Amino acid sequence: MSKLLLFSASGYKDSLYLSHTRDFIDDFLKENAMNDEEILFIPYAGVRRTYDAYEAKVKEGLKKDNIKSLHHFKNLKEAILNAKVFLVGGGNSFMLLHKLYEEDLLEILKERIKNGACYIGWSAGSNIAGLSIKTTNDMPIIMPKSFDSLGVFPYQINPHFISGKIPGHNGESREERLEEFLLTNPKDIVYAIPEGSALKIQDDNLKIIGHHDVLKLSYPFNIEYLKVNQITKI
Repeated sequence: MSKLLLFSASGYKDSLYLSHTRDFIDDFLKENAMNDEEILFIPYAGVRRTYDAYEAKVKEGLKKDNIKSLHHFKNLKEAILNAKVFLVGGGNSFMLLHKLYEEDLLEILKERIKNGACYIGWSAGSNIAGLSIKTTNDMPIIMPKSFDSLGVFPYQINPHFISGKIPGHNGESREERLEEFLLTNPKDIVYAIPEGSALKIQDDNLKIIGHHDVLKLSYPFNIEYLKVNQITKI
């Protein structure tokens, strides 16, 4: 019953914050008859800004007034249980997952999504929709209880995917890092999402939306390119 919209990033090239996501989000909510519902924003990935500032930035970016951040609620679990639309922002995936574990919210959020609530995320918010955050690009600034995340998308996700190496950079490329993951976790599959693209999941159908193909990576290092507007079964 999963209804997921998982963006690579909050921006695309020189676009204004979240502007490239607006039409996709509006269509997604309309398709699921959720366009008039209040949207519960989870700001926990934000580290370098206050939750109030993050909420304001998201409201302005999406041009929506019906967004309310989780930090305003006294009873966090009740807020999760009552929400029909979740919006989970980017930042640091380790901090986001740590806070969800710390507040004991991960399992009830997972159940709400499995029972039909809509989930929209970008960057770290997309990362935690997968099986674990082991394929995040983020620095592990804090240790969550576990790297296991929501698993409402039954594979790994790598947002902000950039192919190849920056000239003059002698560290590993993103492909090399993901190859390391697959050699260590050969049963897993990774969806690498370039900026400007997203995964749209409706039940067991996956559609690629946005501007670029998404890479589906499997052991030992097989790459399948999923084209924009292509629909596949999960």
